[in-house]
Amino acid sequence: MGLLTNRHARKRTDPHRFLDTPGGPRPAGYVPGEGVPGEIAVYFADDPRKLYQLEQWLPVLERLDAGHPLVIITRHPKTYAELGEISGLRRVLAPAFPDLANLYESSDFRVAVYVNNSVHNFHSLRQRRMLHVHVNHGESDKVCMVSNQVKAYDRVFVAGEAAIRRHHAALIGFDDAKLVPVGRPQLDLSPEPLIAASTRHTILYAPTWEGENSSNNYTSVDVFGPEIMAAALAVPGVRVIYKPHPRAAISPLPTMSSAHQRIVGLLETAARRDPAAGHRYLPAGDILAVFPRCDLMITDVSSVGLDFLYLRGEAPILIADRHDDRYRLAADAPISRCADVVDSTTIADLTTTLTHRLVADAYRAERDTMRKFYFGELAPGESTERFLTAIDDAVATRDLQLARLEASATVLHNEQTGRSV
Repeated sequence: MGLLTNRHARKRTDPHRFLDTPGGPRPAGYVPGEGVPGEIAVYFADDPRKLYQLEQWLPVLERLDAGHPLVIITRHPKTYAELGEISGLRRVLAPAFPDLANLYESSDFRVAVYVNNSVHNFHSLRQRRMLHVHVNHGESDKVCMVSNQVKAYDRVFVAGEAAIRRHHAALIGFDDAKLVPVGRPQLDLSPEPLIAASTRHTILYAPTWEGENSSNNYTSVDVFGPEIMAAALAVPGVRVIYKPHPRAAISPLPTMSSAHQRIVGLLETAARRDPAAGHRYLPAGDILAVFPRCDLMITDVSSVGLDFLYLRGEAPILIADRHDDRYRLAADAPISRCADVVDSTTIADLTTTLTHRLVADAYRAERDTMRKFYFGELAPGESTERFLTAIDDAVATRDLQLARLEASATVLHNEQTGRSV
């Protein structure tokens, strides 16, 4: 029996994986060579540093799993392990490219879903019997939100009109018909608040990280961060919360690390001087769970500002601009048109601006208009339903197109066989 088992194991092992990844990690969560049941493949190839991109989708994917059983396909062992600690959704590890290719060949996934623009997505895009859907991990005006890579997907789910225009303006020869507006399903969730209620006005400073290249660097941390924190703490009778992007706090750049530590130091000093204020640094946790008890937010060009716009349209927003270019900011980030801008010309008066905005909101009407521009007229709950319906349609379309493709192949085969005879 043991010999038979070993023979089967050898038969299932593709020798190409030893050429691709000699001595590398082994597949996990499935038996190589045997099909993995499921209709939807959620593909995530990156290491745990980017797991936040997938994590925010997990509650929505649980809803999807109820109607279309799904499998999360990982390529990194640590990601596979950490995912198992935060989600009960089925997951597999296919570390080597031959592992992934064989997994797809032996399974019958109908739709593949991608939550980022990882270059490793192209390993999965080779599979020709699935419909490939890009959903990204947020709605943002960052340049990284529109990549020429989206041309490779069959459908690209976006939040609304702003995203449609963003793709149209940035890409050459892109088929706009691929774009499917679904709103922002993650914003339908109602997480338990991370901070307690307070009688004080609460100011949230939620900067982004520095990005993976200079063109995608929108962070205010290393340019204005300590000054923003000092200005916020100087507003009379407020509570200040610091909730940076997860990667801002662990940046390897000395300027980022130093500025971050100064921000935390200012906050901790203020907290010691006035323990009743409730000032807090939140290095972890869902930022959506911070929003409900904040009265004003200072952020950068990022998805966080747009999420706050959708969920807390009644609360003022301030957008920091590290580039000191109002014209560029207004063109690239329309949300800045309904917000006060923090730059080198306004930072000195920031405490006064914050104090005034907490009692006199000058941009409420503009925020209502901008919210519709980014997210449409969707009410809470409707984005998730639209997303699930769009996936239903993608599954049905795949099945129909595959049936037509196989029918055409059969006709061609018969014709060629007939001619050869």
